[in-house]
Amino acid sequence: MSTSVRSYSKINLGLAVGPAREDGFHCLTTVYQTLAMHDVVTVTAKAAAETVVRLSSDHPGVPTTKTGNAERNTAWKMVSGALKRMGVTAEVEIHIEKRLPVQGGMGAGSANAVAALVGVERELGFALPGPERLKLAAAVGSDVPLFLMGGTVLGLGRGEEVYPLQEGGPNGGALHCVVAVPGAGVSTALAFRDLDLKMRQAEEVSLTSGPPVDKLKELSYAVAAVWTPGGQVGAEASPSGITRPEHFKGSQGDLAENPLLALVRTGIENDFEEVVFSQHPSLRSTKRDLLGSSGDGAFYAALSGSGSALFGLYESKAAAVAAQHRVQHGGTRAILTETLPRTAYWHGMFAE
Repeated sequence: MSTSVRSYSKINLGLAVGPAREDGFHCLTTVYQTLAMHDVVTVTAKAAAETVVRLSSDHPGVPTTKTGNAERNTAWKMVSGALKRMGVTAEVEIHIEKRLPVQGGMGAGSANAVAALVGVERELGFALPGPERLKLAAAVGSDVPLFLMGGTVLGLGRGEEVYPLQEGGPNGGALHCVVAVPGAGVSTALAFRDLDLKMRQAEEVSLTSGPPVDKLKELSYAVAAVWTPGGQVGAEASPSGITRPEHFKGSQGDLAENPLLALVRTGIENDFEEVVFSQHPSLRSTKRDLLGSSGDGAFYAALSGSGSALFGLYESKAAAVAAQHRVQHGGTRAILTETLPRTAYWHGMFAE
């Protein structure tokens, strides 16, 4: 007997990056949104005298037991850590069927970790308490905690501090989406290096032209303005200046308009785009294909994370299909999907 779990992906609706911290990480502000695109993680587990976790995959780029580096895999780390925290020993087999791009900025590896955990918990009949799950997820990777929530999620800290945002509008907030998957991946480490250089240069310029814009606060306030009646924010801001959902003044009721539409109208951006597009100029052209013209184009298109995947959001399926054709005509793979609200995320997780 085994358990198969859909390991969903994510995009970043806006991504603001602060300077490097003392621990080497960067402070971030972002809005994560899960998508219906997914890998499939199949888990078999049974009680044993000692813990053994074996991992396999149909993709050569995934660390596995066969290649001798399974311990580097987030799914392996998540399951091993969970068993240790639960005080359970088990023999576990994990197989990852890859459908999502590797090094695409869509959180594929992080989602695999949560899918493997959910599968092991179902197989063994044990589960970590919610707070322990989040602590373990944050230790495994910055993007991992968001997949313990799904839907629309505010990410702070290095991305691991997550807050579910209220979803609304028709179909619970689902929107048509096209994901462009370039052939080459983007090095996250290189993207951060170039972004750090860009920020240092901006600081030098600010010595004569005034302080640079604090994009962390700017994006945080944009999010708060959407999820707070009348945009009443500021007084409840945290000491760090980053507004958190518990400081919002209430909610917008049933959010008759999809709040993601309101959010993108605030002018949110992905800080990685300038440096990544410099490294990979073809990505800029792909973004233009996603955007299209004002009549049938995306209402928002951006790089996801540090890339290399890009996405566009559309108000009709016809507009999404037209964008898919434009991107494919430009020589880049394009996948038609949709955003996945929180309820749908959890209801569709098990691939029975």
